[in-house]
Amino acid sequence: MRYPRLLVVDDDRVLRERLARALGERGYDVETAGDADEAVAAVTRAPPQRAVIDLRMPGRWGLELVREMLNLAPAIEIVVLTGYGSIASAVEAMRLGATNYLSKPADADDVLAAFECEPEEGPGDLEAPSLARAEWEHINRVLADCDGNVSEAARRLGLHRRSLQRKLAKMPPRS
Repeated sequence: MRYPRLLVVDDDRVLRERLARALGERGYDVETAGDADEAVAAVTRAPPQRAVIDLRMPGRWGLELVREMLNLAPAIEIVVLTGYGSIASAVEAMRLGATNYLSKPADADDVLAAFECEPEEGPGDLEAPSLARAEWEHINRVLADCDGNVSEAARRLGLHRRSLQRKLAKMPPRS
């Protein structure tokens, strides 16, 4: 049985190489790229049948890369992989043509399953998150960007540190 060629695009070298090795052990011919420019060069040289793209990378983000890769190779199947998952980014990835969307941590089996199964809901079926939920997701993304430093996150969000702590103490709102 011949497995499709696969491109893994992630700025985290350790995760990229570990995922590539695990997919290679399962019989896939895997190429890696550390950023959008390397990925575009790889697709231009020899378009793979499948790609796994990290959402957040320095320079161009994964959603921009999804659009560009599909312009270069319309038949490519793409799974977007991210540690910063939100309903809005999942909907946007699917709207742009991604096959599926996975939140980190995800292993090789999760990635392969994402290529094989249809998403549970199509982009049109997802409901927009409530304003409270969107705010909670944004606050937690900024906090993660600040490596958990509440003072720095409060500064970036334009909030008083204590106000941010009160918001963080609340349970996440339902969608």
